[in-house]
This record gives sequence, C-alpha cells and structure tokens, in this order.
Amino acid sequence: MMKTVQYEEQNVEVSKIVCIGRNYVEHIEELGNEIPSSMVVFNKPNSSISDTLYYFSEHCRFEGEICFLIRNNKITGVGFGLDLTYADIQDTLKKKGLPWERAKAFDNSAVLSTFVPLHDDVSTLGMKLYINDTLVQFATYDLMMYKPDTMLLEIQRFMTLEDNDIIMSGTPKGVATYRVGDRFKGQVFSGEKLLVENEWVVQVPNRDKVY
Repeated sequence: MMKTVQYEEQNVEVSKIVCIGRNYVEHIEELGNEIPSSMVVFNKPNSSISDTLYYFSEHCRFEGEICFLIRNNKITGVGFGLDLTYADIQDTLKKKGLPWERAKAFDNSAVLSTFVPLHDDVSTLGMKLYINDTLVQFATYDLMMYKPDTMLLEIQRFMTLEDNDIIMSGTPKGVATYRVGDRFKGQVFSGEKLLVENEWVVQVPNRDKVY
C-alpha cells in the first residue's frame, strides 16, 4: 500500500520525494563538505514516508527542511519535513564515491507534516525547528543557494514530477543526532505568519528490518 501525506484534509499518494542536498552554505561548512558546482539531487522512495519520528541509532541525525508539494508541475503546497540520515553510513559511502540510498532512503526516513496550499510568495518562506523547546535550526528563502523555482526547473530537466510528489529543499546548519523521548516541533512561516506546525516525540521503532 502506498504511503500518503495529508493535503487539504485529504490523504494523497506520493510517488517519490526529491531531495536537494547542500543548499545552505553554513550547513555545508559545518559538515566539512565542498560547495557543489551544480545542484545536488537524490531521491527518497514512497516507503520512506512517515508521520512518526523514530530513533534508529546513535549515528542517525535529523535535518529539518521546508518541503513543497507539486501539482501540475508547479509548487502548490508547503509543509515541514525531517530528512533522517545515517551519518556514519553516508560518510563511508561518500569516501567511496557510492550512492547514498542506504544512508538516506531507508524506511521512515522522511518524516513529514501535513501540507497546506501555498498562496503566499515563495520568497517569504522560512522555517524553524525546536527540540525540547530549544531552537536548533532556522532558515529563510534568502539563505537558499538554489531557490524553489530553480529546483523545480532543474529537476524537470531529467525527471518527471507526478502530482503530489514532494521536494525537500535542503537543510540549514544545526543538524545533530537525537534520542528517544526528544520533543520536536517544526514550523513553516510566510514572513511572521505561521503556515504549518507539527510536533513529534521520538519513538522506538519495530526492529523488523536491519538498518
């Protein structure tokens, strides 16, 4: 059964999540990566979608992101997402020049809020992530290296976006690991206006798969 996200009070099926990597300079610097010469793109499958935030290991970190829902090849909705990443596995894969799927595309690694229609100018958007009431990540449109319209055009050069596909637009500085019981609150704003807010408490997953 295909996993869904909620948009306009309906559960809609998402064929894929297209993720933009290294889109904030300070995040690139905090991980010691090089600034890319072109937009970094990778995918998460439908099976990665979750509305529950699980603890996987001491090496699994959170990455808060502004997310966009696509319809008719346009940005239609906006939400908040957590791109969960096995940092140790990703570091090993990067050193070997291998793809990131084992570190990025595992089950329940895309924790998504509800989505709402985006009526405001995309340039007004910003996000905040709180953990245990402490602000740990903050981003605005102005801090993005690649803006949403550029993301959309670049993706469409080589990939078809189906209705209800999601773009995760990259994470700002402040990524870290987390623990069972941590309380997350993700918010997306248009200027000072709150558009989306979602809260999660970190849960222990069922260990029916090896991650």
